[in-house]
Amino acid sequence: MNKKEQNRITTILSLLKEHYPLAECMLEYETEPYKLLIMARLSAQCTDARVNIVAKDLFCEFQSLEDFANCDLEKLEKAIFSCGLYKTKAKNIKDMCRIIIDEFDSKVPEEMDDLLKLPGIGRKIANLIRGDIFNKPAIVTDTHCIRISNRLDLCDSDNPYIIEKTLVKIIPPEESNDFCHRLVLFGREYCKAQNPRCEDCFLRDVCKFETQKLEKARQI
Repeated sequence: MNKKEQNRITTILSLLKEHYPLAECMLEYETEPYKLLIMARLSAQCTDARVNIVAKDLFCEFQSLEDFANCDLEKLEKAIFSCGLYKTKAKNIKDMCRIIIDEFDSKVPEEMDDLLKLPGIGRKIANLIRGDIFNKPAIVTDTHCIRISNRLDLCDSDNPYIIEKTLVKIIPPEESNDFCHRLVLFGREYCKAQNPRCEDCFLRDVCKFETQKLEKARQI
């Protein structure tokens, strides 16, 4: 990577930090690691806002790992119904809590390989747990990360694993977790999937997506 590109990436990180100084997870899990794990599983094809609403009652009804591991599956399905894919998610949650109790001494594991052993947990959620709970460098390739990283020309792929490995090489480790949280905030406010606000975006001068749009407009 040349010096010009390094400077561009540094500027992107700096501007994101300036506009979103509080880089926080949008899932309101309080301080319990297993709660974030469960909420992250619920968030598949569901909004964070909906998960936060459902979680308030869910964690009142099921108050521990043991409650989830030993629960009646139909009761859990009913509690998370509005998050969608409720049958698969309920089974995953019940099974993962049992595994955490039996194999990890009731503690959410820290290592990637161990997290990936849990039902329904892929690299995206595993990285979220490693970053937010264990303060490890982590790239969470959610839909915002995939879309925006490509638009900013930080990568050129729709494959989450390739994007993760690409960003690991160019985003400083100590910045990586906050960077991903800031992309979520940026994606919701400016860089939306449809009708991105390029005209008043604070990253427009360092964004190649905007440049490409201008070039296409000139050709018309």
